[in-house]
Amino acid sequence: MRFARFVHAGGVSFGVVEGSEAALTVAEIESIPFDDVRFTGQRWALADVRLLAPIFSSKVIGVGRNYADHAKELGNEVPKEPLIFIKPSTTVIGPNDAIRLPVVSQQVEHEAELAVVIGATGARRVDRAGAEKAIFGYTVANDVTARDLQRSDPQWTRAKGFDSFCPLGPWIVTDLDVSDLEVRCEVGRNPDAMEVRQLGRTKDMIFDVPTLISYVSHVMTLLPGDVILTGTPAGVGTIVTGDTVSCTVQGIGSINNPVVTLD
Repeated sequence: MRFARFVHAGGVSFGVVEGSEAALTVAEIESIPFDDVRFTGQRWALADVRLLAPIFSSKVIGVGRNYADHAKELGNEVPKEPLIFIKPSTTVIGPNDAIRLPVVSQQVEHEAELAVVIGATGARRVDRAGAEKAIFGYTVANDVTARDLQRSDPQWTRAKGFDSFCPLGPWIVTDLDVSDLEVRCEVGRNPDAMEVRQLGRTKDMIFDVPTLISYVSHVMTLLPGDVILTGTPAGVGTIVTGDTVSCTVQGIGSINNPVVTLD
């Protein structure tokens, strides 16, 4: 199933996205997706609503250097265990929301990623089997990073933590085999002439999804709705005002975000 959070004439709801790509609709559900899915009977054409980030998260956990080619392009060694960091919940934005460039950075870069959403049971000190049970679904993320600040600061909080630095969406897909999916990032100003910057596959992750969940759960309790970003393939590059960034994961969809300068 595809679960979305969206704005409609009556407010904000969660819903299930249904139909073909040419005629998608969203059917409203009574509660959050973790509960038993009960439809209200209300339905809208997807084009008539505004999608938001698909879930509320108490925290977003990033994973650094989880693709060998990305570690290499930045001149880093492949880590021997997952390299994790926190992105504040205030970094999260949804489809078509603007990535806002901070004036203190001259090198903000895109990082297209597969993101994992933790389900109703959460996860605390789980093994691989428990990690797999903790997965609710998957979405697309852009781990926006101020690369110059990442290099200058002894830790990554500032470089990764600016408001708008974690686009998520367009929805959460459940029951998806993520062992070998294409991860793509395109950047440009003309939607008909976007430049492919990143093109990788999830099979090339150093640490797979259950390993990441288990590892993180031994550091901190994962709550329902928490998100783990699984790392980015090679090809990261600078984004500037006027660009649009499109991040896509096969089997899920794309999230597009314009880039603006923070006033």
